[in-house]
Amino acid sequence: MRADIKKHLVYSLLGATLVTAICGNGMLQTADKWTQDLLYQHAQVTSGDILVIGIDEDTLTRIGPYNTWDRSVMASALEMLASDPDKRPAVVAIDTLYSSTSSNPEADARLAAAAEELGNVVTATVAQFGSSTVFSEEGIITDTYAILGYEEPYDALRDVTTQGHINAMEDTDGIMRHAVLYVEPRDENGEPERIYSMAAMTAQLYLESLGEQIEYPATNARGHFYVPFSSSPGGFYDGVNLAELINGEIPADYFAGKIVLIGPYASALQDAYFTPIDRAKQMYGVEFQANVIQSLIDRNFKSELSNVPQLIVLFIICAVSMMFFLESKVSRGAIVFVLLTALSLIVSYLIYNSGTVVHPLWLPVGLFALYIITVAIHYAKAAAARQKVYNTFERYVAPSVVKEILKEGTDSLSLGGKLCDIAVLFVDVRGFTTMSERLDPEKVVYILNKILTMTSSCIEKNNGTLDKFVGDATMAFWGAPLPQENSIYHACRAALDIVHGAEEISAKLKEEIGEEFKVGVGVHYGPAVVGNIGSERRMDYTAIGDTVNTSARLEANAPGSTVYISRVVADELGDLAKTKSLGSTVKLKGKAEGFEVLILESLDELKEDKTSKEN
Repeated sequence: MRADIKKHLVYSLLGATLVTAICGNGMLQTADKWTQDLLYQHAQVTSGDILVIGIDEDTLTRIGPYNTWDRSVMASALEMLASDPDKRPAVVAIDTLYSSTSSNPEADARLAAAAEELGNVVTATVAQFGSSTVFSEEGIITDTYAILGYEEPYDALRDVTTQGHINAMEDTDGIMRHAVLYVEPRDENGEPERIYSMAAMTAQLYLESLGEQIEYPATNARGHFYVPFSSSPGGFYDGVNLAELINGEIPADYFAGKIVLIGPYASALQDAYFTPIDRAKQMYGVEFQANVIQSLIDRNFKSELSNVPQLIVLFIICAVSMMFFLESKVSRGAIVFVLLTALSLIVSYLIYNSGTVVHPLWLPVGLFALYIITVAIHYAKAAAARQKVYNTFERYVAPSVVKEILKEGTDSLSLGGKLCDIAVLFVDVRGFTTMSERLDPEKVVYILNKILTMTSSCIEKNNGTLDKFVGDATMAFWGAPLPQENSIYHACRAALDIVHGAEEISAKLKEEIGEEFKVGVGVHYGPAVVGNIGSERRMDYTAIGDTVNTSARLEANAPGSTVYISRVVADELGDLAKTKSLGSTVKLKGKAEGFEVLILESLDELKEDKTSKEN
């Protein structure tokens, strides 16, 4: 396994562990719940079997403030619902609490009698929750969900009705996503007695009237279950209020065989909650009951999958995805990230429709975080590679060539040896050794610096790669590290520029210190091995091979102010060059008889160079 894969595997495991830890610790809890709400909760067409009779503002205006009512008001409503024996509701649930006898015994008796006459009436009970501390042999045990009190209807009403609790529990973010299926207060003997909710008992009575049995959803340890809402706030309310019912303004056909819910439907009565189906508008408690009843009747149950299997799947997918992101290009990783995110949301929705609630935000957030991390890693690696290339080649080539290398990308560049065709130039000062023997060291260094500065400037100006200085000699080549168009032409142009530059420097030196010099140049073209050659501790970017040796021998034989080229160079230059052939009169060491040497006298400009100058 190569080093990069091992490193990427470690990064992937660390990234997946980080994402899993963040999700497992609940840091995304609020955002995830809101995503669940947007993705899962949508209004649907209801069956029309549930009707809400609201105690609304109009009712309070017509009958009076709620705190002034006696129980004859609700009794009148039940009496109207029972007025036609053939058109009575299937079930009536009253979402208000009548926990003790009032100061008006006649009204209490009337309400109980009306409920008994109507039949299938569900009345409310309420459990009071709080913290309780118990001292036992195991130590001090604190129960934060203990039932401290329990209220139920007064005896006469309780005996003729079915009871169901109306406790409601909001989630930690204040949204009512769950219903409480049952509470378990203690009876007279101290034993827990399971009391189901008003919604559950209403649904049970309704299904029994149809000859069916109720099924209950799975709950957590506290009896809570997730509610798939059928309707937004106002969806179950047709605007029929309690005052209209009591005054006989609603025909009996409207209620026949239906579930009738009577409850507060005014903000002043403070019985409203924010729900996942619409977090901007509160839903009255009686409509929340309607939504729960609808889900129980439809057997539309959703169980919430535990975190452990989701975290395991999250870890695996994130680890594999990050490995792919690291091994792929950023653009390809972006495509896969978008596809996986869309797929995860679609799968989450399909899983929800099949009956299971999962965390839809975990995977998209995890993938996004890991993708951003991998982009940063790719960027850092690319920046490091670019800097390495720049540091490697800035000593050898012109800035324009370095820019081209970086533009092509480091993948196109092999830092090991590779075989390629290059044009090689050697230049040497004629008689420099003799000159240095008779001059002071300071003057020798001064002259040498001027010469080498001039040669390197000519090479750089013509986009060459400066290989090395060897004393007063300079070596350069064209065609590496990147292929170049017209590499031979640029090498020969640099050779003529060097000869011209040497003549100018020589003239100035003659005036300054009475010394003059000339250079000889050799240019050859052919295959050579180019790359970083040397040891791990010390290596140079250079070229080796017969082409390099031939160029050096051409230079060694060239007289002062002369450029020697080979036939292959002359043929490539064609009509652009004015040359003079020396035939095989110049004998090059290591070359067979018949190797032709030519003098490069002048060089015309390339058309593209002329065009670029005009522009």
